[in-house]
Amino acid sequence: MGKGRLEAFSDGVIAIIITIMVLELRPPEETTWAALGELEWKFLTYALSFVFLGIYWNNHHHMLHAAGRINGVILWGNLHLLFWLSLVPFVTAWMGEHHFAAIPTSAYGFVMLMAAVAYGILARLLIAEAGPDSKLARAVGADRKGNLSLLLYTIAIPAAFIHVGISQAVFVTVALIWLIPDPRIEKIIGE
Repeated sequence: MGKGRLEAFSDGVIAIIITIMVLELRPPEETTWAALGELEWKFLTYALSFVFLGIYWNNHHHMLHAAGRINGVILWGNLHLLFWLSLVPFVTAWMGEHHFAAIPTSAYGFVMLMAAVAYGILARLLIAEAGPDSKLARAVGADRKGNLSLLLYTIAIPAAFIHVGISQAVFVTVALIWLIPDPRIEKIIGE
C-alpha cells in the first residue's frame, strides 16, 4: 500500500488540531494591555502545544519518508497517534484556563505521554513492515530520545501534584530535546 493518503490525512488532521487550538485564544473584551496580559497562561500553553504538534508533524513526516510501504495495522497505529494528538487542544485549553493547576497539568502530561507511546508504536509498526535491516530501523535505533521522553512524561504526571513548576520544566525540557533536529533519518536516507 502506498503512503501518500496516510501522509495527506495525517497532515490535515494535525492542521485541524492546530486550528482548533488557536481558536481557543479568544481576544480580550477590553482594549487594554492589562486585558491582553490576562491571556498569558492561555498563550503559554498554546505556544507549548504548538511546538509539540510541530515536532510530531516534523518527525512523522521524516519517519513516513523513510518508510517503504504501509499496511492496515500501520493505518490503525497512525490513527492511534492522531487520537492522542486530537486531545491536545482540550488539555491545552484546560491547563491554560486554570493557570497550570495540578489536575489539568497532570492530564496534559498524560496526553503527552500517550501520544509519545503511540508514536513509538507507530515507529515499531513501520519498522516491522520495512524489516530490521531497513533504513528506518537503522535511523530509529535504540530511540534514546523517545525513551527519555517517556520517562520524563511519567515523572511530570505525578510531579504536578507536588509542584506544577516541575511538570512545566519537564514539558519544556522534552520540547527542547526534540526541537533540536534529529539528523538520524535524514542521514540514513541520504545514504
